Amino acid sequence: MDDRSKLAAGNVFLGIEAGGTRTVALAVDCVAGSYSGQKSSGWRMEIGPANLRLVTDQQLTARFLEIAKAMPMPISVAVGMAGARLESDRKRIRRAAATVWPGVPCYATNDLETALAAAEAAAETSEVGDQRSAVNARVLVLSGTGSCCFGRTQEGKTAKIGGWGQILGDKGSGFEIGLRALKAVVYYYDCEGTWSALGQRILRALQLNEPDDLIGWVQSASKPDIAALAIEVFAAAAKREKIALDILAGAASSLAKDAVACTGRLVKAGTAVQFVFAGSVLLKQPRFANEVALQIRKRWPEAIIAHLQRESVWGAVELARRIFRESKVQSPKSKLQSPTESIQSLVLSPTEQRNPLSMHLDKLPLGKAIRLMLSEDATIPAAIRGEQKKIERAIAMIVRAFRRRGRLFYVGAGTSGRLGVLDASECPPTFRTPPDTVQGIMAGGQRALWEAVEGAEDDPEAGARAMEFRGVSRQDVVVGIAASGRTPFVWGALKKAKQRGAATVLVCFNPTLRIPRQDRPDLVVAPDVGPEVLTGSTRLKAGTATKLILNMFTTLSMVRLGKVLGNLMIDVKPSNTKLRDRAVRIVQQLTRADYSAARAALEASQWKIKAACARVRRL
Repeated sequence: MDDRSKLAAGNVFLGIEAGGTRTVALAVDCVAGSYSGQKSSGWRMEIGPANLRLVTDQQLTARFLEIAKAMPMPISVAVGMAGARLESDRKRIRRAAATVWPGVPCYATNDLETALAAAEAAAETSEVGDQRSAVNARVLVLSGTGSCCFGRTQEGKTAKIGGWGQILGDKGSGFEIGLRALKAVVYYYDCEGTWSALGQRILRALQLNEPDDLIGWVQSASKPDIAALAIEVFAAAAKREKIALDILAGAASSLAKDAVACTGRLVKAGTAVQFVFAGSVLLKQPRFANEVALQIRKRWPEAIIAHLQRESVWGAVELARRIFRESKVQSPKSKLQSPTESIQSLVLSPTEQRNPLSMHLDKLPLGKAIRLMLSEDATIPAAIRGEQKKIERAIAMIVRAFRRRGRLFYVGAGTSGRLGVLDASECPPTFRTPPDTVQGIMAGGQRALWEAVEGAEDDPEAGARAMEFRGVSRQDVVVGIAASGRTPFVWGALKKAKQRGAATVLVCFNPTLRIPRQDRPDLVVAPDVGPEVLTGSTRLKAGTATKLILNMFTTLSMVRLGKVLGNLMIDVKPSNTKLRDRAVRIVQQLTRADYSAARAALEASQWKIKAACARVRRL
């Protein structure tokens, strides 16, 4: 019997850690509940990279299938994957795992948590000893190609500093050390006219002949290419070369500051905390690690320094063990309810039903198909009129917010989100509003404006975070747009906005929606536009109805704010030839001035119509 067969005979926890360089899988046979991270019989394999941000769902599933073919069937799986930042990312991992290991509990997270779990479970530490029981929190200090700090208290509270990538972060990483070396050697060459010893090392390592060759090299260099130059910096520092010593002193200080900042978000000063060093820079450069430790102790005297002794895939195995135990003790009632589980329809949403008039759409002559679509669209105004009182209330809420210097936020996914962004983007040129007065928030962010972003609309936490980071407050109005009324991203935003005191409105096309009292927005506008001509394609009638309703929200709110006189846009921002010509005509109509006088008044008033009219009347 080979090792894998032996594993298959027992309880197998499968841990997977995937990153931009490689993917490691480890299956461990142990008794559930007694595994403590000690060395055990195991089956290990290593395959290619799998950063979640750089792989498709199909590629992710293929990676898991590759592992499944070589490993015994597990009773639980834990996956720590680089790039898994959001709940939507973790759902992607769980979906792929469910395809490969159906019915097997799966814990999905990032590679930081697996490393920390390995540290928590490990017995080997450099300085803990009998102090281990006094530790109230652990903070992983990771410096390799990139860098990050991730900590957790005994109660489960977590905090993270960094992890933003090489453009926004990676302080104290191999990449930053290499990049600072490149900048430093060319800076001193410019200032002093001599090429430093560190510069010589870099040219030799890259097989380049002169400093000018660095320009071409750096334009195509990858993050690992630049991070590899850190080796030359450490070698130069060992020779006491000043530039290298300065670079490493700065890197050590940055890492220490981040580690202590992370700790400060977890516990109060004076608390014993274990700082666990991980990553190739800290584990392979002891002098540098000692300097980081010294800097941490200066800022946090109660620090206990440890080094990660086992590869962090063991942490994934530990997490697999935990998820297995939890799956055994958790009752159905204890399962957390998702934000939309309590929101039900009495029947299938009209937007998802089949339209009896278009059952044979694929066989209709083109002319009849066109007439059918137009006749269906013609039913939309009547459906919206049925919600007129609610629309009036929504407009009153928006006007009240604007008068208090509040803002209007549209939140949606897919077509609904794009229409919200469209309406928001039209307000500054049409009504000269500041860009932040009306804002559109799209599930999946900017990229989702032109292509689908997998799982974005299913992430309620992302919707909630958007409310926090846009600073939604009690002065604002948040309008969630969801054709069926059940989009998790929208509900996450509405619930968080309500908690923050904002007025909330749901626009949907499902009048059968039943919302619990505690979750209900201040107002629900739900016209029944009926089934779509193309079943479920809510970019059709639901999309048209959405556009009409949003038109009324902003246009009539601006009318109430005095930005319209008669039916003229007196606050239009004339940003092109057509709009400047329109502005001239508006001034003419309001003052009876001739074309040249109206234009001259606008030019003298910085193309502000109200000011131009006042100027003409004074003449």
